[in-house]
Amino acid sequence: MSVVEVLLGIDLGSTTTKAIALDRTGRVIGRGITNTRSNYEVASQIVRDEALVQSRFELVRHAMAADPELSGIESKFIGVLVRNFRRRQHLEQLEWLESALHRCADAPRYAPNREAVREILNRICQAMRSRVPGHFSELAVRKSDFFRDLAAADYMQFAEQFSDAKRASFDVLCGLFDAAILEVENAAGDRAFERHAGPALEQTLATAPADIHEREARLRSAVESVRSLEFRVLGMAGTGYGRQRLPFPKEQIRSEILCHGLGAHAMFAGTRTVLDIGGQDTKAIQVDGAGIVTSFQMNDRCAAGCGRYLGYIADEMNLGLHELGRLAQESTCSVKINSTCTVFAGAELRDRLSLGQKVPDILAGLHRAIMLRAMSLLARSGGISDEFTFTGGVARNPAAVSALQGLVQQNYGVRTLNISPESIYTGALGAALFAQRAAEGGHAA
Repeated sequence: MSVVEVLLGIDLGSTTTKAIALDRTGRVIGRGITNTRSNYEVASQIVRDEALVQSRFELVRHAMAADPELSGIESKFIGVLVRNFRRRQHLEQLEWLESALHRCADAPRYAPNREAVREILNRICQAMRSRVPGHFSELAVRKSDFFRDLAAADYMQFAEQFSDAKRASFDVLCGLFDAAILEVENAAGDRAFERHAGPALEQTLATAPADIHEREARLRSAVESVRSLEFRVLGMAGTGYGRQRLPFPKEQIRSEILCHGLGAHAMFAGTRTVLDIGGQDTKAIQVDGAGIVTSFQMNDRCAAGCGRYLGYIADEMNLGLHELGRLAQESTCSVKINSTCTVFAGAELRDRLSLGQKVPDILAGLHRAIMLRAMSLLARSGGISDEFTFTGGVARNPAAVSALQGLVQQNYGVRTLNISPESIYTGALGAALFAQRAAEGGHAA
């Protein structure tokens, strides 16, 4: 059996946990992310397994690119293969969820109405399965790629539709889901590729155009060769807001500052200033030409102006977090916001709305206020050099990026602003690079 040696970095954030898998050369071959509400050990295992699953798809891509008969079709083919794989994986997790729901319904407190509860659970699960093709169709736009989020949205909708106030109330059904979903998340594993890659390949080939069928044997060989690979983890390092709770020896734990600095430098070699806005904190970091941190500032005492603050605003306005930036960009007159304190955010938001101010204008003001706080941290850390890299989950928010660009130009002039599509993995990448250095040097990460 062929062996692939990998290095892993895990970033245990306050809202999501991320993982990066590197090969021996330092090339990223896999990524994993979860928003599990389970314990930290489960979260780190889930993202580790997901990073290795993604690594297998990346290795299939490399095998196809190296084959003259397959080179050029790998991106489209892998895209369809992954979609079919995820559909099968989602259906499997729904089976686990249904089993877990029925086990939870065996609790003594459900005894008086157990048969009714079971009947309604069956109806909910059947309706959820009917949604799966739509979630994973070619043109599907999902609000989330996390099983927990997709399953929760479908479950709650059908639970409300099928609940019975006397026999199985909506609150009872919600309680069963909260208990069952943890069991499902605990069942994640790298062997998902072994279970689903073959059937997903058959489904992909069955719907492929004629020119693909002519190369069917070589495609099967590319997938099967990767399916049989064994991964050997040479080293692992962890970081993040919850890093002290990672199930690693202390010598394998690195600070967020060091990992984000090194990760940003690895993504953009010219980086000298890094701004990371995550769920719970904001970090302004200065690095040298090797990605070594020279100074930093961090708001580690509250979540004002971070992802959790934006999440709170989204909840107050009954919006999805991903909708805030888009709506803010529709503003014609930004409102001045006095505070980005999460404690007072709801009250000020309601006051603004009661005065008749428009939602996009309020949101634009909120994003500007957040970036003003970030600019203060950047100034205290040493200012903004060229190049400047923005990382973290908030870097995906277009209104935040726009507000930051405007403030940077006003205060520092024109600067090169780097934002990677994979910016949320910056800390995990830095951790993986520390693991690589430790493996090469023969000492702890």
